[in-house]
Amino acid sequence: MQAWEFRMRYLRLYAYFLRFSMSRSMEFRLDFFFRIIMDLAYYAVGLGFFHILYLHTDSLGGWNMHQMRIFVAGYILVDAVHMTMFSNNLYMLPRFINHGDLDYYLIRPVSSLFFLSLRDFAFNSFINLIFAGGIVVWAVGTYPGTLGASGIAVFLLLILAGALLYYCIHLLTILPTFWTQSGESLHQLFYNLSRFMERPDRIYRGSIRLLLTVALPFGLMASFPARLLLEPFNWAILAQLLAVLTGFLFLISFIWNRGLRAYSSASS
Repeated sequence: MQAWEFRMRYLRLYAYFLRFSMSRSMEFRLDFFFRIIMDLAYYAVGLGFFHILYLHTDSLGGWNMHQMRIFVAGYILVDAVHMTMFSNNLYMLPRFINHGDLDYYLIRPVSSLFFLSLRDFAFNSFINLIFAGGIVVWAVGTYPGTLGASGIAVFLLLILAGALLYYCIHLLTILPTFWTQSGESLHQLFYNLSRFMERPDRIYRGSIRLLLTVALPFGLMASFPARLLLEPFNWAILAQLLAVLTGFLFLISFIWNRGLRAYSSASS
């Protein structure tokens, strides 16, 4: 019963986050619609880039154009989930650390990391999350082969796992702020490295591919779910994705707790 009440408390808290975020987003309508247009342009560029490539080749990374569309739809969905649920919150975290505002979240009777990661839900990006879902439906619906319902369900679940991994890596680039007082350079490094997510993992070779599927696993966030959907099911691919995600979740917890010990609050 206590575990059930614990989960319900977090669900009620997240419902409050949603209500507050919706009312606030409506106060700045120009920004609301500008961000929708900005994200849609990003989706169009991603699809258009590979469309142009396939005017000159029939295969890239072992995939034809229809398979690549599913991959592109996957990484667009990863980005849309991140922009909707996490991006605004992580953007504000260094300011909270540097200005001592983190105090207000540490004293609350819930997980501070939960509160800081999810308190702001970007409803303008949520509109684009719906568009991203539509792109996935279009890519799957126009695929000339047979894709089973179970395979599509696994693909979507693993895309969500990829989005969680994307959040972990983004947070890791911010946590050094506890010690450096400035995380801007690492923040920019994250967005530069995230471009690797937009390319299929098999175009990389050797140590670069190992780096991008283990240490900086941008190469597996969308590629591995797409491979499990489009190719014969490979348990090793699934195990690697889940193992890397689990490792990063433990790493986040460890560094977050170490950072809190090093944090100088506003009252100190």
